[in-house]
Amino acid sequence: MQQDYIQLDPWKIIENQWDKNKVMASESLFSLGNGAMGLRANFEEDYSGESFQGSYVGGIYYPDKTKVGWWKNGYPEYFAKVLNAPSWIGISIRVNGENLDLAQTTIHAFERSLDMKQGLYTRTFDVTTSDGVRLKGSVDRFLSLKRTEVGAIRYQLEAVNAAVDLEFCSYLDGHIKNQDSNWDDPFWEAVSQKGGTTNVLVNRTFKTTFGVGTYMQNQLSVDGETVIDAAIKNEQANRLEETYNCSLSVGSVASLVKIGGYVSTLHHPEEELISVAEREATAAMEAGFDQLLQEQQKAWAEIWEMADIQIQGDVSSQQAIRFNIFQLNQTYNGADARLNIGPKGFTGEKYGGSTYWDTEAYCLPFYMATKPQKVARNLLQYRYQQLDKAIENAQKLGFINGAALYPMVTMNGEECHNEWEITFEEIHRNGAIAYAIFNYTRYTDDQTYIPEMGLEVLIGIARFWAQRVSWSQARSKYVILGVTGPNEYENNINNNWYTNYLAKWCLEYACEQIDAVKKYHSADFERIAAHVDWKDSEAEQWMKVASHMYFPYDETLEVFLQQDGFLDKELVPAASLPSAIRPLNQYWSWDRILRSPYIKQADTLQGFYMFAEDFSKEVLEKHYNFYEPFTVHESSLSPCIHAILAARLDRMEEAYAFYLRTSRLDLDDYNKEVHEGLHITSMAGTWMSIVEGFGGLTLKNGQLCLNPKLPPNWSSFRFKILFRGSVLEVFVDAQETKLFWHGDNPLSLNLKGKAITITK
Repeated sequence: MQQDYIQLDPWKIIENQWDKNKVMASESLFSLGNGAMGLRANFEEDYSGESFQGSYVGGIYYPDKTKVGWWKNGYPEYFAKVLNAPSWIGISIRVNGENLDLAQTTIHAFERSLDMKQGLYTRTFDVTTSDGVRLKGSVDRFLSLKRTEVGAIRYQLEAVNAAVDLEFCSYLDGHIKNQDSNWDDPFWEAVSQKGGTTNVLVNRTFKTTFGVGTYMQNQLSVDGETVIDAAIKNEQANRLEETYNCSLSVGSVASLVKIGGYVSTLHHPEEELISVAEREATAAMEAGFDQLLQEQQKAWAEIWEMADIQIQGDVSSQQAIRFNIFQLNQTYNGADARLNIGPKGFTGEKYGGSTYWDTEAYCLPFYMATKPQKVARNLLQYRYQQLDKAIENAQKLGFINGAALYPMVTMNGEECHNEWEITFEEIHRNGAIAYAIFNYTRYTDDQTYIPEMGLEVLIGIARFWAQRVSWSQARSKYVILGVTGPNEYENNINNNWYTNYLAKWCLEYACEQIDAVKKYHSADFERIAAHVDWKDSEAEQWMKVASHMYFPYDETLEVFLQQDGFLDKELVPAASLPSAIRPLNQYWSWDRILRSPYIKQADTLQGFYMFAEDFSKEVLEKHYNFYEPFTVHESSLSPCIHAILAARLDRMEEAYAFYLRTSRLDLDDYNKEVHEGLHITSMAGTWMSIVEGFGGLTLKNGQLCLNPKLPPNWSSFRFKILFRGSVLEVFVDAQETKLFWHGDNPLSLNLKGKAITITK
């Protein structure tokens, strides 16, 4: 049974009743971000109930020492983690001397609203304190997209039944720890602090020595009139406070505007953090809350103009896709190639905020199609900048000659995941990075990325695969032993079909691109060849490996097997499992899971999604029919792939059900874990479900192909994609498909199997 307290609305996420048991879930769902920093939806005022405090700054991390029971050679020494940053949002409130705490009041009404159209989080409440004072509160909060180091809060209280004396204590708190710390080590050290009109705490991370300035500036007004009296200052170690006192008559409203945020050494010298913070705070306060909000509304309007997907006839689907698009834009904007996309974004600490293969396999298509080309290119540049580290990672495992193994989990290019079955064996992530280069260049037609950066990455990856294979005398084939595929409910298996297929494809694609760069960018090739010590004999060996790769296959079933021995399992469909024991990893032993046929997420079918051109619809259907019944979809990345494949097979009821599951994964808390944070990277899969699934978007030989299909319950849907610098708008209803091309030159494409050309 999924949660149902979030109200349906096409543009808002709304919680309109108080439930203390939902507070942590809502702190995730109502999170804010602007690509540079993010906040969980914690209350500003003190709250004694259960809560997960979270504030994060993009690119700021700490190498938390690995904690394992048994050390193995090659283990990473640390797990890099995004840091819970010093908090700037706190506003303690006393009412006639009594602390305002919603957990200790009588609550008459409570509502949260996340307005996705303008990027504004609002909270209202109507409460009575223990001594009988009734107050109405209204809090507005946003993180500026235009001024990415600035956030703004407007906190208002109205006296309802009696005159009251109020005390607002606005503070900065540097005494913050991560909930997921391995050894409970301190991550931050206090460097300096300065009170004044602008209050600033400067903290520095241990080991990585990132400097962060956390700041605030406050302004109090009563019934619209600014309170001029100076605030009472209180300075403690790594904490700064400003206290304002005022009296309200019945019906009067006190309003505290708080400007705050972070400046860091990613962008400024440490010695300038205080002066930069003062400048940002003063400029924002002078602009005022309303002007800052107008800037915010304009910035979000520009995003929605390109990224919005409009669905008619199904509010649940409409709300869900906008929520997913909203969170993706809050998490990453492409402005800084040093940043990437963590599975939880700025909404929690699980997965350490690190980069996974999710970025290349799931997120890249969204950013390619909804942002300027530079954004997607920056995601690829991120990996190029870390190529040397990928080579080091491979060297630690015994690979030589510039072979590169990209990490499963990383902040700076070093592997920092410490589960052996993933760190050493889930090597298919290497192939996802090569595939992303292919996907990007064919979609954008960017002819410069591969000769400038991509070819070196492809060579490093191909060298890894060429060394990772083993020659099987018995089979007269190359095999890949001891791996974990995308299905993490299988470890240390041999010949995972998806991994073997990716390896074969990577080797062939690297050879193809070497030939192309030699032919069309000879100067670049000479530079690269000298740098990587290239020999043409390598390409010959790669093609030999690719042409002799082994793929497990069953002649009777006529399907590729997920791995050797898959048919030895007791093949009982997942539908037979009682719902009371799901998800399996919370109820079964790992031993039992490994021996079962149950598939955590698309594995063989992941390959059929990525390499759709290589297989007929009949072959896809045969594999879908075989594998989907064993798939338990206990990864957030699973339903979107199945939605796309089901749509390709014209199984629109199934595709729609999978779409709802991926799009409302967090809103309906399918996995009962939303309190830990949102599933940001799988949200890109939600976009893929519509554009690639229901819209049927693919590319064949560089040509755009569309095969739109209307899901059940939808009367129409509309989306835009940015294709090679121009916008294509697609409208689909039960009667027709309409295409609107905004490019200056005609566009040739394939619509439902028919070649057409459209003009502006």
